[in-house]
Amino acid sequence: MSKQTEKKNYSAMARAMIKSNASVSEAKQSKYKQPVQNPTRELVEAIIFALIAALFLKSFVVEAYRIPSGSMEKTLLVGDFLFVNKFIYGAKSPLNIPFTDVRLPYFTLPAMRDPQRGDVIVFIYPGDRDERQSPEVTNYIKRCVGTPGDSILIKDKILYVNGQMFFSPPGMQFSNPFPMPKDAYDPAMFPHGEHWNRDNYGPLRIPKKGDVVQLNAVNYKAWEIFIEREGRTPSLKNGIVYIDGKQASSYTVERNYYFMMGDNRDNSEDSRYWGFVPDDNIVGEAMLIYLSWNPNGTIPQMIGSIRWKRIGNLIW
Repeated sequence: MSKQTEKKNYSAMARAMIKSNASVSEAKQSKYKQPVQNPTRELVEAIIFALIAALFLKSFVVEAYRIPSGSMEKTLLVGDFLFVNKFIYGAKSPLNIPFTDVRLPYFTLPAMRDPQRGDVIVFIYPGDRDERQSPEVTNYIKRCVGTPGDSILIKDKILYVNGQMFFSPPGMQFSNPFPMPKDAYDPAMFPHGEHWNRDNYGPLRIPKKGDVVQLNAVNYKAWEIFIEREGRTPSLKNGIVYIDGKQASSYTVERNYYFMMGDNRDNSEDSRYWGFVPDDNIVGEAMLIYLSWNPNGTIPQMIGSIRWKRIGNLIW
């Protein structure tokens, strides 16, 4: 073979190797090449993820709450902003469509513990004394003073639970130190028909799941709304009580209930006026004040209206 032929063969082999290496290099680049990202799509995905995460935290972990009224003063002030622990009592899925009062089916996660006497609790307002359900989904905050099966008695402003004097929270107050007379009947009291007032109230047993309540024409009015709130249809015809169309002389309670009162005892519309709070309505336990400011101040005065000493305070 001539040198010229060998040279031609060598050149052909070299070109083939270069082409082969180029093909491999292109394949590798194609394999590891990153797709071009769309900045708008990335932003939208980030916003959606943040909203989902925020909804999850709000529904199941912790929620912010603002004190709108003075029923818990001096424990909590109007303008206090709180964090509420939702998982301690068993967090619930959303009870209504966001920004509406349309109710939704829901589920409850396992609880760490049940509400206890003395806990400051956020709950969904069950409705006025004589209405089956509040037309709006509204959060209230009060102190739990009675748990399922407890007996409540208020005598000359002093609260007794199961015959024992209930502890006085540090921030509890009365606007009027003198109790209302026992015979001063307040027709707004719960339950319907009892001749009580805010300072002399009870005794009243808080219903517990499994309790059997005897029913008759005399006490029917006191239990009518309670039974309706449990999803039943009571009626009274010719002195005979019917539940869901069947004659009944008793009713078995299906849920656990709690009794709530404000620490500002003389200026609090609480369970004394509208009744028991079912366990389904419990939202969570108030934990911490993360911001507090005087709502009577103007926006330019906002910094000066902040109550710095209250920020970070635990709620007892």
